[in-house]
Amino acid sequence: MLTPSQTAYVPFVSVENMMRLVLHIGIEKMLTELAAEIESDFARWPLFDKTARVASHSDIGVIELMPTSDGETYGFKYVNGHPSNTKQGLQTVTAFGLLASVATGYPLMLSEMTILTALRTAATSAMAAKWLAPNGASVMAMIGNGAQAEFQALAFKAICGIREVRLYDIDPLATEKCANNLKDQGLAVIRCTSAEEAIMGAQIITTCTADKQYATILSDNMVGTGVHINAVGGDCPGKTELHRDILLRSGIFVEYPPQTRIEGEIQQLDPDHPVTELWQVINGTAEGRSDARQITLFDSVGFAIEDFSALRYVYSRLKGTGLFQNLDMIADPDDPRDLFGMILRAGQA
Repeated sequence: MLTPSQTAYVPFVSVENMMRLVLHIGIEKMLTELAAEIESDFARWPLFDKTARVASHSDIGVIELMPTSDGETYGFKYVNGHPSNTKQGLQTVTAFGLLASVATGYPLMLSEMTILTALRTAATSAMAAKWLAPNGASVMAMIGNGAQAEFQALAFKAICGIREVRLYDIDPLATEKCANNLKDQGLAVIRCTSAEEAIMGAQIITTCTADKQYATILSDNMVGTGVHINAVGGDCPGKTELHRDILLRSGIFVEYPPQTRIEGEIQQLDPDHPVTELWQVINGTAEGRSDARQITLFDSVGFAIEDFSALRYVYSRLKGTGLFQNLDMIADPDDPRDLFGMILRAGQA
């Protein structure tokens, strides 16, 4: 059997090794560093290829590809969203991603992204809140206590200084799971029996539910002035969480408008309703929160540049850890024009 050359190998970060990497770095440190990497890429937003994700929808879920490039490195993520999966003991969201060199087209790294997507989503949420939330915010309501909830809570603790998280889910078992996971993480954790109870005293409200439908997780009369809403759950056509009237009272901040107008909360509004792109706030060309009484809304749907940032961060952190496997992915014949001959010689070895 012919032994692959070093050129043939591509580092692969498995789920096991991603978990080890998170524990090696420390989850709050990793969230903080991821947020800084994402913020840095938002600051150079115009350099990136930008396209709304390529989505294949069905009546039970969606499968998507999310590509981008900064001209030197290319990245993409494969991701699904199937809310009914949990009834079968399966994840709602699974993902993997790849980085490649633009100069050669050769892959640089293949990685699981189910865990990494949870980390980058939370890091992006907290990074946005750093720019948009009211000064001194210390209490967050977490409505929807599924797989993303603990990551969101810890990201807001590490990056925004949140000290108390108020939990609510229509499934009390989800709330109990989340509360148990967060009990030794340095947060005051309050279990709530309704969304109304959860938002009492909260300066930041995060909604992160999974049902693929138009929903009203927050009604207009529930939301007072001076809060920041981190709307995570609305992420495809026909799936929202906020009453339309809340949007009309809010300063709305988005990632990539052509995608968010199709998938986000703002799909409920007129196509020309004014929104601010978050990257413009970060690079100083647009205003963030305008006053203490304003309602700010980050209409988060997830964008490919965030995944690019996360993949590149992991790639930069792998050296010296051994937390990857080398996969024989690239055919590397002695003569690049003789791929067929490579097969023949393999049979003779």
